[in-house]
Amino acid sequence: SDLLSLPDPMAGVEIHANIISQIISAAVDGRPLIRSWPEAVEGLWIIIWATVGAALTWQFRNPSKRLPEELVLSLSAASIALAASAFGAFLAGWWIPVVPPMLALVGSAAGITAYLAHGANQIRQTFGRYLSDQVVSNLLEDPDNLKLGGENRVITILTSDLRGFTALSEQLRPEQVVEILNLYLGFMSDVVNRYQGTIDEFMGDGILILFGAPNAQTDAADRAVACAIAMQAIMPEVNQVMRDRGYPEQEMGIGINTGEVVVGNIGSERRTKYSVIGSAVNLAFRIESYTTGGQILISDDTRQQVKNPLILQDATEVYPKGIKRPITIHTVTGIGGEYDLSLETESLDLLPLNPPITVDYVALAGKQEGAEQHSGRLEQLSAKTALLHIEGTEALNLLTNIKLLITTPTVAAEIRQSDIYAKVQSAGDADQTYIITFTARSPAVIDWMNGQLH
Repeated sequence: SDLLSLPDPMAGVEIHANIISQIISAAVDGRPLIRSWPEAVEGLWIIIWATVGAALTWQFRNPSKRLPEELVLSLSAASIALAASAFGAFLAGWWIPVVPPMLALVGSAAGITAYLAHGANQIRQTFGRYLSDQVVSNLLEDPDNLKLGGENRVITILTSDLRGFTALSEQLRPEQVVEILNLYLGFMSDVVNRYQGTIDEFMGDGILILFGAPNAQTDAADRAVACAIAMQAIMPEVNQVMRDRGYPEQEMGIGINTGEVVVGNIGSERRTKYSVIGSAVNLAFRIESYTTGGQILISDDTRQQVKNPLILQDATEVYPKGIKRPITIHTVTGIGGEYDLSLETESLDLLPLNPPITVDYVALAGKQEGAEQHSGRLEQLSAKTALLHIEGTEALNLLTNIKLLITTPTVAAEIRQSDIYAKVQSAGDADQTYIITFTARSPAVIDWMNGQLH
Protein backbone atom coordinates (compact mmCIF):
# COMPACT_ATOMS: atom_id res chain seq x y z
CA SER A 1 0.00 0.00 0.00
CA ASP A 2 0.95 3.65 -0.28
CA LEU A 3 3.37 4.64 2.48
CA LEU A 4 1.52 7.92 3.03
CA SER A 5 -1.89 6.28 3.44
CA LEU A 6 -3.32 4.93 6.68
CA PRO A 7 -2.56 1.24 7.39
CA ASP A 8 -5.29 -1.29 6.94
CA PRO A 9 -7.08 -2.04 10.23
CA MET A 10 -6.05 -5.32 11.90
CA ALA A 11 -8.81 -7.66 12.93
CA GLY A 12 -9.24 -8.29 16.64
CA VAL A 13 -8.73 -12.02 16.27
CA GLU A 14 -5.36 -11.34 14.62
CA ILE A 15 -4.31 -9.17 17.53
CA HIS A 16 -5.25 -11.89 20.02
CA ALA A 17 -3.40 -14.45 17.91
CA ASN A 18 -0.20 -12.39 18.09
CA ILE A 19 -0.56 -12.04 21.86
CA ILE A 20 -1.08 -15.81 22.29
CA SER A 21 1.89 -16.48 19.95
CA GLN A 22 4.15 -14.26 22.10
CA ILE A 23 3.02 -15.99 25.30
CA ILE A 24 3.64 -19.46 23.81
CA SER A 25 7.08 -18.37 22.52
CA ALA A 26 7.97 -17.02 25.96
CA ALA A 27 6.92 -20.29 27.60
CA VAL A 28 8.37 -22.75 25.09
CA ASP A 29 11.34 -20.93 23.52
CA GLY A 30 12.25 -18.61 26.43
CA ARG A 31 11.58 -15.50 24.37
CA PRO A 32 11.31 -12.47 26.71
CA LEU A 33 8.09 -10.50 26.83
CA ILE A 34 8.23 -6.81 25.75
CA ARG A 35 8.40 -4.68 28.85
CA SER A 36 8.29 -0.88 29.34
CA TRP A 37 9.48 1.56 31.97
CA PRO A 38 7.25 3.35 34.43
CA GLU A 39 6.28 6.88 33.38
CA ALA A 40 8.57 8.45 35.99
CA VAL A 41 11.61 6.56 34.62
CA GLU A 42 10.67 7.50 31.05
CA GLY A 43 10.45 11.16 32.12
CA LEU A 44 13.90 10.91 33.71
CA TRP A 45 15.19 9.32 30.46
CA ILE A 46 13.92 12.29 28.45
CA ILE A 47 15.44 14.77 30.92
CA ILE A 48 18.81 13.02 30.69
CA TRP A 49 18.93 13.46 26.90
CA ALA A 50 17.77 17.07 27.16
CA THR A 51 20.67 17.63 29.55
CA VAL A 52 23.07 15.94 27.13
CA GLY A 53 21.96 18.27 24.31
CA ALA A 54 22.31 21.39 26.48
CA ALA A 55 25.70 20.32 27.87
CA LEU A 56 27.16 19.57 24.44
CA THR A 57 25.90 22.89 23.03
CA TRP A 58 27.33 24.82 25.97
CA GLN A 59 30.66 23.01 25.78
CA PHE A 60 31.08 23.75 22.09
CA ARG A 61 29.29 27.08 22.20
CA ASN A 62 30.11 29.62 19.53
CA PRO A 63 28.52 33.07 19.87
CA SER A 64 28.80 33.66 16.13
CA LYS A 65 25.90 32.89 13.84
CA ARG A 66 27.40 29.67 12.48
CA LEU A 67 27.39 26.29 14.29
CA PRO A 68 30.86 24.89 15.00
CA GLU A 69 31.68 21.54 13.42
CA GLU A 70 32.43 20.01 16.83
CA LEU A 71 28.88 20.71 18.01
CA VAL A 72 27.27 19.23 14.90
CA LEU A 73 29.39 16.08 15.17
CA SER A 74 28.70 15.73 18.90
CA LEU A 75 24.92 16.07 18.49
CA SER A 76 24.99 13.57 15.63
CA ALA A 77 26.94 11.08 17.79
CA ALA A 78 24.48 11.57 20.66
CA SER A 79 21.52 10.94 18.34
CA ILE A 80 23.14 7.74 17.06
CA ALA A 81 23.86 6.63 20.64
CA LEU A 82 20.22 7.24 21.59
CA ALA A 83 18.91 5.22 18.64
CA ALA A 84 21.42 2.40 19.28
CA SER A 85 20.56 2.16 22.97
CA ALA A 86 16.83 2.00 22.17
CA PHE A 87 17.42 -0.74 19.58
CA GLY A 88 19.62 -2.71 21.98
CA ALA A 89 16.98 -2.43 24.69
CA PHE A 90 14.33 -3.66 22.23
CA LEU A 91 16.39 -6.77 21.48
CA ALA A 92 16.58 -7.36 25.21
CA GLY A 93 12.80 -7.10 25.52
CA TRP A 94 12.44 -3.48 26.61
CA TRP A 95 10.43 -0.84 24.83
CA ILE A 96 11.90 2.57 25.68
CA PRO A 97 10.99 5.94 24.14
CA VAL A 98 13.06 7.21 21.18
CA VAL A 99 11.21 10.18 19.65
CA PRO A 100 10.59 12.20 22.87
CA PRO A 101 14.25 12.08 24.05
CA MET A 102 15.39 12.82 20.48
CA LEU A 103 13.18 15.91 20.42
CA ALA A 104 14.48 16.88 23.88
CA LEU A 105 18.08 16.50 22.68
CA VAL A 106 17.55 18.71 19.63
CA GLY A 107 15.25 21.14 21.42
CA SER A 108 17.67 21.80 24.29
CA ALA A 109 20.50 22.34 21.80
CA ALA A 110 18.35 24.81 19.85
CA GLY A 111 17.37 26.60 23.05
CA ILE A 112 20.95 27.05 24.22
CA THR A 113 21.98 28.20 20.72
CA ALA A 114 19.18 30.79 20.68
CA TYR A 115 20.22 31.98 24.14
CA LEU A 116 23.85 32.37 23.06
CA ALA A 117 22.81 34.16 19.87
CA HIS A 118 20.71 36.61 21.88
CA GLY A 119 23.62 37.23 24.24
CA ALA A 120 26.00 37.73 21.32
CA ASN A 121 23.60 40.21 19.76
CA GLN A 122 23.53 42.18 23.02
CA ILE A 123 27.33 42.13 23.10
CA ARG A 124 27.52 43.33 19.50
CA GLN A 125 25.14 46.19 20.20
CA THR A 126 27.00 47.23 23.34
CA PHE A 127 30.64 46.81 22.36
CA GLY A 128 29.96 47.72 18.73
CA ARG A 129 29.75 51.30 19.98
CA TYR A 130 33.32 51.12 21.25
CA LEU A 131 34.94 48.66 18.81
CA SER A 132 34.43 48.07 15.12
CA ASP A 133 31.99 45.36 14.01
CA GLN A 134 34.85 43.30 12.57
CA VAL A 135 36.82 43.34 15.83
CA VAL A 136 33.75 42.36 17.88
CA SER A 137 32.91 39.54 15.44
CA ASN A 138 36.45 38.19 15.55
CA LEU A 139 36.44 38.16 19.35
CA LEU A 140 33.05 36.43 19.52
CA GLU A 141 33.95 33.78 16.95
CA ASP A 142 37.33 32.96 18.46
CA PRO A 143 38.21 34.01 22.04
CA ASP A 144 41.86 33.27 21.22
CA ASN A 145 41.81 36.58 19.35
CA LEU A 146 41.92 38.25 22.77
CA LYS A 147 45.53 37.17 23.24
CA LEU A 148 48.18 39.87 23.19
CA GLY A 149 50.36 39.99 20.12
CA GLY A 150 50.34 41.03 16.50
CA GLU A 151 51.23 40.05 12.97
CA ASN A 152 52.81 41.80 10.01
CA ARG A 153 50.32 42.65 7.30
CA VAL A 154 50.03 45.03 4.36
CA ILE A 155 46.96 47.21 4.85
CA THR A 156 45.63 50.58 3.72
CA ILE A 157 45.28 53.32 6.32
CA LEU A 158 42.86 56.25 5.96
CA THR A 159 43.01 59.25 8.28
CA SER A 160 40.65 62.21 8.22
CA ASP A 161 40.51 65.48 10.08
CA LEU A 162 38.32 68.58 10.16
CA ARG A 163 40.19 71.69 9.07
CA GLY A 164 40.41 74.36 11.76
CA PHE A 165 38.15 72.55 14.21
CA THR A 166 40.51 73.10 17.15
CA ALA A 167 40.31 76.87 16.72
CA LEU A 168 36.54 76.68 16.28
CA SER A 169 36.06 74.57 19.40
CA GLU A 170 37.65 77.33 21.49
CA GLN A 171 34.78 79.62 20.50
CA LEU A 172 31.99 77.16 21.35
CA ARG A 173 30.59 75.69 24.55
CA PRO A 174 31.72 72.11 25.30
CA GLU A 175 28.25 70.66 24.70
CA GLN A 176 28.14 72.35 21.29
CA VAL A 177 31.52 70.86 20.37
CA VAL A 178 30.29 67.40 21.36
CA GLU A 179 27.08 67.82 19.37
CA ILE A 180 29.02 68.84 16.24
CA LEU A 181 31.41 65.92 16.61
CA ASN A 182 28.64 63.38 17.19
CA LEU A 183 26.75 64.63 14.15
CA TYR A 184 29.83 64.55 11.93
CA LEU A 185 31.13 61.19 13.19
CA GLY A 186 27.68 59.63 12.83
CA PHE A 187 27.62 60.42 9.11
CA MET A 188 31.21 59.24 8.64
CA SER A 189 30.68 55.98 10.54
CA ASP A 190 27.81 55.01 8.23
CA VAL A 191 29.98 55.62 5.16
CA VAL A 192 32.92 53.65 6.60
CA ASN A 193 30.69 50.67 7.43
CA ARG A 194 29.31 50.73 3.88
CA TYR A 195 32.81 50.19 2.50
CA GLN A 196 33.74 47.64 5.19
CA GLY A 197 36.41 49.74 6.82
CA THR A 198 37.43 49.30 10.46
CA ILE A 199 37.27 52.44 12.58
CA ASP A 200 40.28 51.97 14.81
CA GLU A 201 39.99 55.21 16.72
CA PHE A 202 38.21 58.55 17.02
CA MET A 203 40.74 61.25 17.88
CA GLY A 204 38.62 64.29 18.58
CA ASP A 205 37.60 65.40 15.11
CA GLY A 206 39.99 62.92 13.48
CA ILE A 207 39.31 59.33 12.46
CA LEU A 208 41.76 56.47 11.92
CA ILE A 209 40.30 53.84 9.58
CA LEU A 210 41.83 50.51 8.53
CA PHE A 211 41.20 48.53 5.37
CA GLY A 212 42.55 44.99 5.36
CA ALA A 213 42.50 44.52 9.14
CA PRO A 214 41.34 42.67 11.14
CA ASN A 215 39.79 40.90 8.13
CA ALA A 216 42.07 40.63 5.10
CA GLN A 217 40.83 42.37 1.93
CA THR A 218 42.35 41.90 -1.50
CA ASP A 219 40.87 45.24 -2.61
CA ALA A 220 41.71 47.24 0.52
CA ALA A 221 43.22 50.19 -1.38
CA ASP A 222 40.20 50.45 -3.71
CA ARG A 223 37.79 50.38 -0.78
CA ALA A 224 39.79 53.05 1.06
CA VAL A 225 39.82 55.46 -1.89
CA ALA A 226 36.12 54.87 -2.62
CA CYS A 227 35.32 55.39 1.05
CA ALA A 228 37.27 58.66 1.11
CA ILE A 229 35.41 59.98 -1.93
CA ALA A 230 32.07 58.97 -0.38
CA MET A 231 33.05 60.71 2.88
CA GLN A 232 33.83 63.95 1.03
CA ALA A 233 30.67 63.61 -1.08
CA ILE A 234 28.46 63.47 2.00
CA MET A 235 29.96 66.63 3.56
CA PRO A 236 27.35 68.94 1.90
CA GLU A 237 24.65 66.95 3.67
CA VAL A 238 26.60 67.22 6.94
CA ASN A 239 26.92 70.98 6.49
CA GLN A 240 23.24 71.35 5.70
CA VAL A 241 22.45 69.85 9.10
CA MET A 242 25.12 72.11 10.64
CA ARG A 243 23.46 75.20 9.15
CA ASP A 244 20.02 74.05 10.30
CA ARG A 245 21.34 73.85 13.86
CA GLY A 246 23.12 77.17 13.70
CA TYR A 247 26.68 75.82 13.49
CA PRO A 248 29.38 76.86 11.00
CA GLU A 249 30.15 74.64 8.03
CA GLN A 250 33.01 72.16 8.28
CA GLU A 251 35.68 71.02 5.84
CA MET A 252 37.55 67.73 5.97
CA GLY A 253 40.94 66.59 4.69
CA ILE A 254 41.75 62.92 4.06
CA GLY A 255 45.12 61.17 3.70
CA ILE A 256 45.59 57.54 2.59
CA ASN A 257 48.66 55.31 2.65
CA THR A 258 49.33 51.62 2.04
CA GLY A 259 52.14 49.69 3.69
CA GLU A 260 53.22 46.95 6.05
CA VAL A 261 52.26 47.38 9.70
CA VAL A 262 51.91 45.30 12.84
CA VAL A 263 48.24 44.66 13.63
CA GLY A 264 46.96 42.98 16.76
CA ASN A 265 46.11 43.35 20.42
CA ILE A 266 48.39 45.83 22.14
CA GLY A 267 48.44 46.59 25.87
CA SER A 268 48.26 44.45 28.99
CA GLU A 269 46.11 41.64 30.34
CA ARG A 270 43.91 44.21 32.08
CA ARG A 271 43.62 46.71 29.24
CA THR A 272 43.98 45.73 25.58
CA LYS A 273 43.37 47.63 22.37
CA TYR A 274 43.24 46.35 18.82
CA SER A 275 45.48 48.71 16.90
CA VAL A 276 48.17 49.12 14.26
CA ILE A 277 51.79 50.19 14.62
CA GLY A 278 54.32 51.05 11.96
CA SER A 279 55.83 53.77 9.84
CA ALA A 280 53.04 53.34 7.28
CA VAL A 281 50.57 54.64 9.87
CA ASN A 282 52.74 57.65 10.68
CA LEU A 283 53.08 58.41 6.98
CA ALA A 284 49.29 58.34 6.56
CA PHE A 285 49.02 61.05 9.22
CA ARG A 286 51.77 63.06 7.49
CA ILE A 287 49.95 62.86 4.18
CA GLU A 288 46.70 63.96 5.81
CA SER A 289 48.48 66.99 7.30
CA TYR A 290 49.19 68.22 3.75
CA THR A 291 45.50 68.32 2.83
CA THR A 292 43.17 71.28 2.66
CA GLY A 293 39.41 71.18 3.13
CA GLY A 294 37.67 68.85 0.69
CA GLN A 295 40.93 67.30 -0.50
CA ILE A 296 41.98 63.63 -0.69
CA LEU A 297 45.69 62.86 -0.91
CA ILE A 298 47.06 59.34 -1.43
CA SER A 299 50.58 57.97 -1.44
CA ASP A 300 52.13 56.49 -4.55
CA ASP A 301 52.07 53.08 -2.80
CA THR A 302 48.30 53.32 -2.54
CA ARG A 303 47.96 54.46 -6.15
CA GLN A 304 49.86 51.38 -7.31
CA GLN A 305 47.62 49.06 -5.24
CA VAL A 306 44.33 50.44 -6.59
CA LYS A 307 42.94 48.19 -9.33
CA ASN A 308 40.12 50.46 -10.53
CA PRO A 309 40.91 53.56 -12.64
CA LEU A 310 41.56 56.74 -10.66
CA ILE A 311 40.87 60.38 -11.48
CA LEU A 312 44.00 62.25 -10.37
CA GLN A 313 44.42 66.03 -10.40
CA ASP A 314 48.11 66.44 -9.70
CA ALA A 315 51.18 64.83 -8.14
CA THR A 316 53.48 66.52 -5.64
CA GLU A 317 56.81 65.44 -4.20
CA VAL A 318 57.04 66.10 -0.48
CA TYR A 319 59.57 65.50 2.28
CA PRO A 320 57.59 64.34 5.34
CA LYS A 321 59.20 64.67 8.74
CA GLY A 322 60.69 61.37 9.91
CA ILE A 323 60.74 59.87 6.40
CA LYS A 324 64.21 59.31 4.94
CA ARG A 325 63.21 59.70 1.30
CA PRO A 326 60.89 62.06 -0.58
CA ILE A 327 57.50 60.63 -1.50
CA THR A 328 54.97 61.46 -4.18
CA ILE A 329 51.40 62.21 -3.18
CA HIS A 330 48.43 62.42 -5.53
CA THR A 331 45.21 64.41 -5.34
CA VAL A 332 42.27 62.07 -6.03
CA THR A 333 38.85 63.27 -7.17
CA GLY A 334 37.32 60.04 -8.46
CA ILE A 335 37.49 56.27 -8.88
CA GLY A 336 35.92 54.29 -11.71
CA GLY A 337 35.09 50.64 -12.25
CA GLU A 338 32.66 49.07 -9.82
CA TYR A 339 32.57 52.17 -7.61
CA ASP A 340 32.10 54.94 -10.22
CA LEU A 341 32.46 57.84 -7.75
CA SER A 342 33.72 61.35 -8.34
CA LEU A 343 33.78 64.72 -6.62
CA GLU A 344 32.68 68.00 -8.13
CA THR A 345 35.64 70.35 -8.50
CA GLU A 346 35.08 73.92 -7.34
CA SER A 347 35.99 76.83 -9.55
CA LEU A 348 37.92 79.27 -7.35
CA ASP A 349 38.77 82.20 -9.58
CA LEU A 350 40.96 84.77 -7.83
CA LEU A 351 39.65 88.33 -8.03
CA PRO A 352 41.96 91.33 -7.61
CA LEU A 353 41.71 93.39 -4.42
CA ASN A 354 42.01 97.15 -4.58
CA PRO A 355 43.43 98.07 -2.20
CA PRO A 356 45.19 94.84 -1.09
CA ILE A 357 44.70 93.47 2.43
CA THR A 358 47.86 93.87 4.50
CA VAL A 359 48.80 90.98 6.78
CA ASP A 360 51.45 89.68 9.15
CA TYR A 361 52.22 85.97 8.94
CA VAL A 362 54.35 83.31 10.59
CA ALA A 363 55.24 79.85 9.28
CA LEU A 364 54.12 76.89 11.38
CA ALA A 365 56.48 73.99 12.00
CA GLY A 366 54.22 71.12 13.00
CA LYS A 367 52.02 72.60 15.72
CA GLN A 368 54.55 75.30 16.68
CA GLU A 369 54.80 78.83 15.32
CA GLY A 370 57.98 79.99 13.66
CA ALA A 371 60.14 82.45 15.52
CA GLU A 372 59.97 85.24 12.94
CA GLN A 373 56.97 87.27 11.89
CA HIS A 374 56.83 88.62 8.35
CA SER A 375 54.69 91.11 6.50
CA GLY A 376 52.79 90.67 3.27
CA ARG A 377 49.57 91.48 1.50
CA LEU A 378 46.67 89.58 -0.04
CA GLU A 379 46.44 90.90 -3.60
CA GLN A 380 43.81 88.50 -4.96
CA LEU A 381 41.03 86.59 -3.23
CA SER A 382 38.44 83.85 -3.78
CA ALA A 383 36.03 82.07 -1.45
CA LYS A 384 38.74 79.70 -0.19
CA THR A 385 42.06 80.86 -1.64
CA ALA A 386 44.18 83.99 -1.96
CA LEU A 387 47.30 85.29 -3.68
CA LEU A 388 49.81 86.26 -0.99
CA HIS A 389 52.67 88.63 -1.82
CA ILE A 390 55.38 88.45 0.83
CA GLU A 391 57.96 91.07 1.68
CA GLY A 392 61.60 90.17 2.13
CA THR A 393 63.64 87.42 0.54
CA GLU A 394 62.77 84.37 2.64
CA ALA A 395 60.76 81.96 0.50
CA LEU A 396 57.84 79.83 1.65
CA ASN A 397 58.01 76.08 1.06
CA LEU A 398 55.22 74.26 -0.72
CA LEU A 399 52.49 72.92 1.63
CA THR A 400 53.79 75.03 4.53
CA ASN A 401 51.12 75.96 7.07
CA ILE A 402 51.01 79.66 7.96
CA LYS A 403 49.10 81.81 10.42
CA LEU A 404 47.99 85.27 9.32
CA LEU A 405 46.72 88.38 11.08
CA ILE A 406 45.07 91.14 9.10
CA THR A 407 46.78 94.47 9.78
CA THR A 408 44.77 96.83 7.56
CA PRO A 409 43.91 99.70 9.96
CA THR A 410 40.45 100.32 8.56
CA VAL A 411 39.29 96.76 9.25
CA ALA A 412 37.20 96.13 12.39
CA ALA A 413 39.12 95.04 15.48
CA GLU A 414 37.24 91.72 15.62
CA ILE A 415 38.62 90.82 12.19
CA ARG A 416 42.17 92.04 12.93
CA GLN A 417 42.32 90.04 16.16
CA SER A 418 41.20 86.75 14.58
CA ASP A 419 43.80 84.14 13.68
CA ILE A 420 43.63 82.92 10.10
CA TYR A 421 45.30 79.66 9.07
CA ALA A 422 46.27 78.75 5.53
CA LYS A 423 48.46 76.37 3.54
CA VAL A 424 50.83 77.26 0.71
CA GLN A 425 49.54 75.45 -2.37
CA SER A 426 51.80 76.74 -5.15
CA ALA A 427 54.00 79.60 -6.26
CA GLY A 428 52.37 82.53 -8.02
CA ASP A 429 53.32 83.91 -11.42
CA ALA A 430 55.33 86.81 -9.94
CA ASP A 431 58.29 86.59 -7.59
CA GLN A 432 57.51 86.31 -3.89
CA THR A 433 53.86 85.46 -4.55
CA TYR A 434 52.08 82.28 -3.47
CA ILE A 435 48.65 80.74 -3.85
CA ILE A 436 47.39 79.89 -0.37
CA THR A 437 44.30 77.94 0.68
CA PHE A 438 42.56 78.90 3.89
CA THR A 439 42.29 76.04 6.37
CA ALA A 440 40.74 77.79 9.39
CA ARG A 441 38.87 81.08 9.69
CA SER A 442 36.27 82.36 12.11
CA PRO A 443 32.73 82.85 10.74
CA ALA A 444 33.18 86.61 11.09
CA VAL A 445 36.36 86.55 8.97
CA ILE A 446 34.68 84.37 6.32
CA ASP A 447 31.74 86.78 6.07
CA TRP A 448 34.08 89.79 5.87
CA MET A 449 36.26 88.21 3.17
CA ASN A 450 33.23 87.17 1.13
CA GLY A 451 32.15 90.79 1.32
CA GLN A 452 35.43 91.87 -0.31
CA LEU A 453 34.55 89.78 -3.36
CA HIS A 454 31.51 91.90 -4.26
